[in-house]
Amino acid sequence: MKKLLPLLASLCSLAAQAGPAAPPAQDKQQVLWEHLRTAVADVERHLDGVLGVAILDLSSGQQFLLRGDEVFPQASSIKVTLLAELYHQAEQSGRGIAAKSSLADLYVVRAEDLVQDSDILGGLTPGVTRLTNRDLATMVVAVSDNAATNVLIDRVGMDNVERLMTEMGLRNTHLRRKMMDLKAASEGRENISTPREMMTLLEKLYRGKVVGEPLREDFFNLLATNKDSWLPRNLPPGLRIANKPGSLEGVRADSGVVFLKNRPYIICVMTTFLTNERAGEDAISAISAAAYGMFDRLGRASEYGRVISPGNGSVK
Repeated sequence: MKKLLPLLASLCSLAAQAGPAAPPAQDKQQVLWEHLRTAVADVERHLDGVLGVAILDLSSGQQFLLRGDEVFPQASSIKVTLLAELYHQAEQSGRGIAAKSSLADLYVVRAEDLVQDSDILGGLTPGVTRLTNRDLATMVVAVSDNAATNVLIDRVGMDNVERLMTEMGLRNTHLRRKMMDLKAASEGRENISTPREMMTLLEKLYRGKVVGEPLREDFFNLLATNKDSWLPRNLPPGLRIANKPGSLEGVRADSGVVFLKNRPYIICVMTTFLTNERAGEDAISAISAAAYGMFDRLGRASEYGRVISPGNGSVK
C-alpha cells in the first residue's frame, strides 16, 4: 500500500494538470437550444397576446415547447388536417380500398359554392371550368381559397378528417366548421389544435405514417407551394418550406416543415388574444428566424462546432 501511495499521488497530479474533461458535444449543442429558448422568451415578453410554440429537430428528436398543450384557434392552418385526409383517401383509393375521394376526381365550378376570400375559384366560369381535387388543394395552399376548401371538406367528409386525427391520438385537433361559417364560429365551433399536436401531425406526415411514397412527397410539394406567410419571411430565398399560415381577428398562426439540408425541422407558432395582428405576424417571423439560425449552425458544423464553408480550403 505504501508503494502505491506515491503512484496515486503522481496520477492525481497529472489529472489536475490536464484540467477537467472536455464536455460531450451534446452539451455544447444544448447551449444553442438555451439561446433559442431565450430568444423565444424575448419575443413573448414584447408580444401583447398569448404565444404558443412547438419546434422539433427531425434529426435528433429534441423538442422545444412553449404552451405546447394549450388549445389555439388555427384559422386556415387547420387546412393541413383536410389535406392530410385527402391524401389518405387518395392512398386508399390507389390500393383498391373504397374511399370517398381521390386526387383526380373532377369538380365543375358552381356559383353557389363561392364564399368570401375565394380569390381563384370566384374568378372561374361556373358550369364550365373543371378542376381536380388536387387543383382545389393547390388553391387551398397557395391563396387559402375558402370556397375550394369548403368543396374539399364536402368531398372528403369532415367526419373523416376527425376520424384521422383521432386515430393519430390528436385529441385537441378539430376541423369543426367550414370556412366563413360565422354562425358556427359564434356558437363556439372553432377549428382548433395545440402546438404539440400540429407538430405531431406534421412529423407523422414527414415520416410517412399517414401516406407513403410517392404521395408523401407530393403532399409536401403541394404544401411548399409559394404563398404569403410568416415562417419564411426572414429565411433565405429558395429554402423549401412546407407550411400553412392562418389568420383571424386577434389570431395569427403558422405551422410547417423546414427542409434544411442536414437538419430538417418542424416549427409551429401560434398567437391569440392579439391587440395587434401585425405584432403576431412579426413574432412568428422572429421565432422562425431564431430557429433557423440554430438549425443552420447545427447542420453545417461538426459535433465540435467547426464549420467548413464551400471554398474554404484553409485548415489551421
